[in-house]
Amino acid sequence: MTERSCAFEVLGVRHHGPGSARSVAAALEELSPDLVVIEGPPELDTLLELAGGPDLVPPVAALVYAVDEPRRSAFYPFAFFSPEWVAMRWALEHRVDVRFADLPATHVLAPGATSEEVTDERSEPRPAGSDPITRLARAAGYDDPERFWEDAVEHRAESSLGRFTAIREAMAEIRAEDPVDRENERREAYMRKVLRAARREGRERVAMVCGAYHAPVLHPSAWPKVADDNALLKGLPRIKVTATWAPWTAGRLAADSGYGAGVTSPGWYQHLYAHWHAGTPDDVVPGWLTRVARVLRSEGLAAAPATVVEAVRLAEALAAVRGRPSAGLEELQDATVAVLCEGSRLPLALVERTLVVGEELGQVPESAPLVPLAQDLARQQKRLRLKPSASETTVVLDLRRDAQRERSLLLHRLRLLGIHWATEADRGGTKGTFKEAWTLEWQPEFAVRLVEAGLYGTTVVAAAEGLVAERAAKADDLGPLAELIDQALVADLPAGLEAAIAALAERTAHQHDTLSLLRAIEPLARTQRYGDVRGSDTAVVAGVLHTVVLRAAAGLRAACTSLDDDAAAAMKGALDAAHRGVSLVGEAPAGSSAPAWVATWEQALVALAADDQVHGLVAGRVNRILLDSEQVSIGTVSARLSRQLSRGTSPEHAAAWVDGLLEGEALLLLHEIELLRLLDEWVASVAETTFEDLLPLLRRTFSRFQSPERRQIGGRVRNLDAAADLHHTTATLDLDLDLALPAAARVADLLQLELA
Repeated sequence: MTERSCAFEVLGVRHHGPGSARSVAAALEELSPDLVVIEGPPELDTLLELAGGPDLVPPVAALVYAVDEPRRSAFYPFAFFSPEWVAMRWALEHRVDVRFADLPATHVLAPGATSEEVTDERSEPRPAGSDPITRLARAAGYDDPERFWEDAVEHRAESSLGRFTAIREAMAEIRAEDPVDRENERREAYMRKVLRAARREGRERVAMVCGAYHAPVLHPSAWPKVADDNALLKGLPRIKVTATWAPWTAGRLAADSGYGAGVTSPGWYQHLYAHWHAGTPDDVVPGWLTRVARVLRSEGLAAAPATVVEAVRLAEALAAVRGRPSAGLEELQDATVAVLCEGSRLPLALVERTLVVGEELGQVPESAPLVPLAQDLARQQKRLRLKPSASETTVVLDLRRDAQRERSLLLHRLRLLGIHWATEADRGGTKGTFKEAWTLEWQPEFAVRLVEAGLYGTTVVAAAEGLVAERAAKADDLGPLAELIDQALVADLPAGLEAAIAALAERTAHQHDTLSLLRAIEPLARTQRYGDVRGSDTAVVAGVLHTVVLRAAAGLRAACTSLDDDAAAAMKGALDAAHRGVSLVGEAPAGSSAPAWVATWEQALVALAADDQVHGLVAGRVNRILLDSEQVSIGTVSARLSRQLSRGTSPEHAAAWVDGLLEGEALLLLHEIELLRLLDEWVASVAETTFEDLLPLLRRTFSRFQSPERRQIGGRVRNLDAAADLHHTTATLDLDLDLALPAAARVADLLQLELA
């Protein structure tokens, strides 16, 4: 067999296009090639064996990552309607050789490559101006490139090799106007390298499935010299990579950024291709609208069979009026709104999420190559009956039950590893600490994070403990360290907890920054207070907390003087958090007393509240904390506020003091009229020029209150003068009570009032 006897057919497709997939299937049946070449890095060849089995269910993605730097990774998504998936399955089912051709990931992912992070290497190049399909659409008189491609390819019933020839010729004209793209040239040079190798092997018929943009330069008639292609591939950086299959979601196919494929309606494309593949194209429209009606009925909305028939007729009529070969998604959406949703577009959002995009999560066989950490997670998910799903599900866990406590531990450990499969949800009316509520939603990119986390250990527990130990060793600030201790405790990681506590104890001994000490108090207090729910030993945490609080209290005054506004705001937040933590521990159970250092902390706050050298924002906030905890009286706070609002104090300092005092609920002003009077008199006495500078500060203070609270405060202020006049009048009247009492008794009798 000579090289020249090999026939090549280049099938240029739209990635993830169902019409392209149908055309590819028909073309392969017509060609009967002895080799199918698919656009994609050659590292995917090792995954082909699994692709032929029934346990690999799209949507899935081939994941290629650097062995030593898993963050350098690339996903190659496949759906049922992807032309590449159709070509791969056709070859495997017909026992035809199949391989991938593109610039190897060993070069693409290497340091120094053009793209540090690759998402889907099958994406088309985007030259200056617009993408090639957009330009073809404009040439054909279309404003929307998606609609053009669907009309020209996706919705056409006929399928022939002539269409691929026409696409190749059209793309050749488009490419003639494009600037040189060196990265794209390298990719195409490697594709031609694979095709030349196929010809040398003596292949008779080779079918190349690739993006339409690449098709013109992959046909043998357009091949450059071998030396030119070799020059493009010379000296490329390399890195060791490996590949595996990962579950994918319809939502990720729809995303146009990150690891998305940019398919706006994967659920619709799935429906379209399924009917085409089954040979029932006439059922596309009625089948879709029947599914829409079913979704609406599941949400309690009316969608009678008669309205479905009417919607089908409307969709087909719209397609005819618009000159389309068949009803597309746009016509179906319009018919859905007009007939099934009675003109409202609100229910359409449910249809789009459930059907147009879809909620499918692909499946990967257990035999697929996985890192040990991913294998351990899969075993635990199966044992604990926590099946990954692309749709949101809420679970409520009772930590008093062993099985549910184990679920909680797994979720907390995964969060430590950066795998946020679970996010905290509302627990409803439950206030106890023995229950947790989580919202679960599996994301495909967790596969990469599992590979990254695998560097710390081969099991979830080992990896989480290794990561905690590393973060503890690197952390310099006490706040993050205390948070880490809290996370390690709820995840039940004894080794990691020990490392974090040791690091915190060491940092505390050398820490002179009071702000850092304050930020460490609340997470430590939370750890001590709630650790017992999980049966954890918190004695060591209590010792560290004792030291941190005493040192913070000792340095409190020095840390709160000579602050600018930004530093004061940071200090106020730290004081609030620290006091919440102290209060947690100070609320001792019946039969026990609060630790002695709680009193030390309160004494430090009392001293700080009376100190005129402290920044106004901090001083006002400390006075509010003490007032709420009944450590000072309202009379004392009123006297201090009066002093701060005197003419000897700068208006800015006074406004900051008020801001700190009033932050939170408005009940203080609503119930303490004297405070409101002091504030009203101060605002009235401020000079006009100064008032303009103070107005934004006061507005910020009162904007934190709810609208009804602000209205009530305004009403109280309006009544202040009237109340004062009434008080003055009644206080100065000279009444003869002996004469007045009989008259008062008569009036009370007339009004049916009881005279006290």
